[in-house]
Amino acid sequence: MAAPGDSIEVLDHGFVRLDAVMADDLSVVNAARVSFGARREAMDDRDAGLVRFLMRERHGTPFEHNFFRFHIKAPLFVTREWQRHRIGSFNERSGRYSELPDEFYVPAASAVRTQVGKPGAYTFEPLPDDAAEEVRTGIESSYAESYGRYRELLDAGVAKEVARSVLPVGLYTEFYWSVNARSLMNFLSLRNAAAAQHEIRVYAEAAEQHFARAMPVTHGSFVDQGRTAP
Repeated sequence: MAAPGDSIEVLDHGFVRLDAVMADDLSVVNAARVSFGARREAMDDRDAGLVRFLMRERHGTPFEHNFFRFHIKAPLFVTREWQRHRIGSFNERSGRYSELPDEFYVPAASAVRTQVGKPGAYTFEPLPDDAAEEVRTGIESSYAESYGRYRELLDAGVAKEVARSVLPVGLYTEFYWSVNARSLMNFLSLRNAAAAQHEIRVYAEAAEQHFARAMPVTHGSFVDQGRTAP
């Protein structure tokens, strides 16, 4: 069972932590049964069948009456891609009000890849080990240079909101994300998919683990119906 405080480590410095949850399969059942003036106190097989029916027939609103609040630490480029999903509420650490820490995403050698083909019809292939390590070294060097310039600007009295402009998108940030199960399934259908970028997909996989523990019947129905949000 998902519980507040549960955290899953992601990439080299990131995590997906379940900060609060008010969600279970019974929330879906009761949101649907209120149409008939009925309420259930515990799930049974008929209720599980109702959840599966709602998912199959894409009756989506009963899946909205619940709540997940995630605390996430991710690279900026992952966060910006995540925030394209305007189906939840976001609050992010501010580089205007706080000094940003020296934490950057360096891909594992196995995640350093080359793009083969044309946009919309390309594949990714791993680089040879020696080439991948050279890329990693170059990324680390670039981060060190950028963060060093950031520190120089701060030490010279430049405002944080201006100094941050030199920082790269591999910098880690933190944010809170509040979302209901229907919107979460929409996110997972797109970001925990084969076509998704590797870095956001591993975050979506972690969020899905929290979802599956909190709402196992709903999650199972989501998977059975081809991972299409209702």
